[in-house]
Amino acid sequence: MRKTFKYRLYPTSAQRTALEKQLDCCRWVYNKALETRRDTWQNEGKGLSCYDTVKMLPEWKEAEPWLKQGHAQAMQEALQRLDLAFQAFFRRVKNGENPGYPRFRGHDRYDSFTYPQEKGNWRFLDNGRVRLSKIGHVKIKLHRPIVGTAKTLTIRRDSLGNWYACFSCEFTPEPLPPVPAVVGVDMGLESFATLYTGEKIENPRFFRHDEKALAKAQRRLSKAAKGTPEYRKHKRVVRYIHERIANRRRDFAHKLSRQLVNGYQFIAFENLNITGMLGNHCLAKSIADASWNQLITFTQGKAEWAARMVVTVDPRNTSKMCSGCGALVDKDLSVRVHSCPHCGLELDRDHNAALNILGRGLASVGSIPRSSPL
Repeated sequence: MRKTFKYRLYPTSAQRTALEKQLDCCRWVYNKALETRRDTWQNEGKGLSCYDTVKMLPEWKEAEPWLKQGHAQAMQEALQRLDLAFQAFFRRVKNGENPGYPRFRGHDRYDSFTYPQEKGNWRFLDNGRVRLSKIGHVKIKLHRPIVGTAKTLTIRRDSLGNWYACFSCEFTPEPLPPVPAVVGVDMGLESFATLYTGEKIENPRFFRHDEKALAKAQRRLSKAAKGTPEYRKHKRVVRYIHERIANRRRDFAHKLSRQLVNGYQFIAFENLNITGMLGNHCLAKSIADASWNQLITFTQGKAEWAARMVVTVDPRNTSKMCSGCGALVDKDLSVRVHSCPHCGLELDRDHNAALNILGRGLASVGSIPRSSPL
């Protein structure tokens, strides 16, 4: 099983320049390969494989001598990224989806490169540094130990210019002790989530809290002339606010997913069509801010190595269906209380939905543990 460990790097000015050069080399190779594959198809009617573009690397290095500063394996990995982008494009075409053709990457659109193996590429030193090929001995903050065997190392730059080392490690998971508890989770906007017990998790609304500060920074950016120091200053402020929102949202999702995985053996979520829901322009901003899918993804990842089970169920009629008798009770979105005229059950709308989600989740795996309230 693979797990990624992310650490902050503190490069010197010279090392920052070397890191930027590595990014530029990989980005140039990516764009050149994309141009070559596109032109070959348009002019000759045939496609090129990843292996075909890798064989072109020596020729490109001869034509562009500055590419010799780049790490050979990192540039080959950039070609593999492009090949994966083409595979995803053809898969969407085959499935009848709306395909997005692979795009050329500008300076701000390519922010990482990968060493595909440890041997000769990186090595930990005893003085709190890591030796990176073509870069040097870079200071690293190892805030937690690495578990398992590091297989690949990705060097990433965030929008503020900070650098991180992401080690993809292979390890043997240690499952958590089994617990009898199960849970159904209803996602919402008034409350971020409601558990089958009726417990509500408050919606943090990270974007809404920083919306005014972001709008103010964007107004200042729009008034500055492009290319000036003032423009770069205000652009960094805008990036900082976006990064802060994303970090807070990610931290919230990680902590909540950890609580769910530690506390429950079986977890059921709704399989929401979030892309379709974003078509509602009245709620799109709030739905995007909630980032429900991030919580589900993090929970699934943690549950995999903890020997927990996570399922997603059909969300249709989970709010309308009575969790007591199964009858459908029509209600507007503004009605927050479920009141069943058939069995007399009355409880919070989201609590009722969470019970239905748990019932469908347990039915989907064909078992209802004794600890289940259903």
